[in-house]
Amino acid sequence: MRAGETLSQIWAALTQTSALVELAVLVACVLLAWGLTHVARRKAPGRVWFGQRAIDGALLPVLALVFVIAARTALAKVMPIGLLRLAVPILASLAMIRTLAVRAFARTLSWLVWLGMVLWVTDLLPMLIDAMDDLKWRIGGSTISLLAIVQGALTALIALLAVLWLSTAIEARLMRAKRINLSVRKIAANATRALLLLIGTLVALSAAGIPLTALSVLGGALGVGIGFGLQKLAANYVSGFVILAERSLRIGDTIKVDGFEGRVTDITTRYTVVRALNGRESLVPNEMLITQRVENSTLADPRVALSTTVQVAYGTDLDRLLPLLSAAVHTVPRVIADPPSAVQLSSFAADGLELTIVFWIGDIENGTGGVRSDVNLAVLRCLSAEGVEIPYPQRVMRQA
Repeated sequence: MRAGETLSQIWAALTQTSALVELAVLVACVLLAWGLTHVARRKAPGRVWFGQRAIDGALLPVLALVFVIAARTALAKVMPIGLLRLAVPILASLAMIRTLAVRAFARTLSWLVWLGMVLWVTDLLPMLIDAMDDLKWRIGGSTISLLAIVQGALTALIALLAVLWLSTAIEARLMRAKRINLSVRKIAANATRALLLLIGTLVALSAAGIPLTALSVLGGALGVGIGFGLQKLAANYVSGFVILAERSLRIGDTIKVDGFEGRVTDITTRYTVVRALNGRESLVPNEMLITQRVENSTLADPRVALSTTVQVAYGTDLDRLLPLLSAAVHTVPRVIADPPSAVQLSSFAADGLELTIVFWIGDIENGTGGVRSDVNLAVLRCLSAEGVEIPYPQRVMRQA
């Protein structure tokens, strides 16, 4: 539709009898687009292109727009066109909203697109463009108009949105590749996102009319900023890539750092998320994981040894009792058979013989309190079945 066409011309075309033919063609185009979208959604479902019901995605208005443009071109040779010309900007606006809309500002984007379509149809858009082009400022040795600023900002916004969407799609695809190590996938995803954001920023600056040669001054200032104010931030980013590359910490490892113990649930470029067994989460800066002492319980081997103690009375037949206690410990489901548990006479206490029971588990991420309780209950049942006495402190009082 040409920008110079006015509402009166559109209304004249709509009042002709040929408008009924255009309406029938428009309905046929929409139905055809809906049918193709419905069939394609069964074979390749997706959130952006197909939506939830095949009518709230982007593919339906895009296909309808293509069919309407083709029909308008064909019918323009034999009859005046009005309705189909009006349908093109409407379908184009709908396709743009469905394709580019982000949940955070979907409503704002929708209002802007529909406002642009209204300005186009009412012939006010050329007048607005001319007015914006006439409004100019002289900055330094160059003259910049309001139109150039708006065009550059819109182009930069579209470039950044496209880069963010592409990086998110690539990251999701990489994280689904189960055959590749998780740390390698995180490195690839973070590196890809950083590279695409750099490219998108350069494209956005270039589209906004900012010469890339000016980045040399910006790079020098950025270097000074990193050397002073952004030193910690840069160190955390570099440390994140070092952790992922060395695999000294992996997602799923159980670690203890700065007095906080938990399971690593995510490693980002700036911090690592550690989740404790009680549900608390700690955001640990990556630099701390490089420069400080970190206890990793599952770095080389997921098996972890735990222990508990019990006292039995003096005179107990330990040669018979120790194998029974070891067998009782292995009845607990979470206790693994390899390495086997061990029962040791650790000390001669004042009230009895102190036995230390060492056992191994392979799922430290599920906690230690429950399995230690189960082991203590199994030991107690074994002692009760064998009639072994658990001594308690006794004091003899003598009167002088």
